[in-house]
Amino acid sequence: MSGPSAEPSQRAQRRRRRSGPAPVPAAGGAKPEGAERLAKRIARAGLCSRREAEAWIRAGRVAVDGRTVESPALDVTPAQLVTVDGRPLPEPEPTRLYRWHKPRGVLVTAKDPEGRPTYLERLPPGLPRLVPVGRLDLNSEGLLLLTNDGELKRHLELPATGWTRRYRVRAFGKVEESALAALARGTTVDGVAYGPIDARLDKVQGANVWLTVSLEEGKNREVRRVLESLGLKVGRLIRVAYGPFQLGGLPRGAIEEVPRKVLKEQLGAALAPAPRRRAAAPAGEKEAGR
Repeated sequence: MSGPSAEPSQRAQRRRRRSGPAPVPAAGGAKPEGAERLAKRIARAGLCSRREAEAWIRAGRVAVDGRTVESPALDVTPAQLVTVDGRPLPEPEPTRLYRWHKPRGVLVTAKDPEGRPTYLERLPPGLPRLVPVGRLDLNSEGLLLLTNDGELKRHLELPATGWTRRYRVRAFGKVEESALAALARGTTVDGVAYGPIDARLDKVQGANVWLTVSLEEGKNREVRRVLESLGLKVGRLIRVAYGPFQLGGLPRGAIEEVPRKVLKEQLGAALAPAPRRRAAAPAGEKEAGR
């Protein structure tokens, strides 16, 4: 039996031709000035979240300076041309954050195969491309933060950020205050472990109770599932705060931009620096996401 060939296979040669450029370290092994992770660059352009950008890269949809990239483990500089599906990234814009009062019956997704209304369809024209910070399910309402910066979205969604999500909840049924207080130690429902929850009884209204619920994790349908485990059926779930940002008197369906000064005060280092323009795209090429 013959041994392995000394010549690389045609598949390996093709892979090398398709693989993206290796990062070029500056003197002393440091990153080149202004370099950042490729997925972060895509997220900063507002096309998607950083996690989604990494999936696009692995799927072969992203190229740097004309060469397809297969791994997100790559730093790029502002001078390098990044394309998605053959289209250059949009020029970076200053980070913007909006408060939107999401109505019930609206999905927080770009498209729905069943044709139900989505948040993008309910936003007024003239806004930049916006992605949601976290989620509110179909029948939930209240404050939803929207941003044009996918990297900021990722940062604000991380439990490590420590921002509290606060909700007003109307639920059918009865509950002991001691059962609500026990949630401060965390709980497990159907095998899913939830972190500490601050749940307080505000008032009893006939067969319903009104609660204020605060948490930092925000797992899928967490408030509904935890309260159901206590024998309560949630009728209304209204997010009234996400970290320092409040729903306040914002009318249902209305959207309002957070002033830049407030962003700087609340986000600090998490706020993207002033954008640096990259090299112009070749004439006639459309930008990704446009």
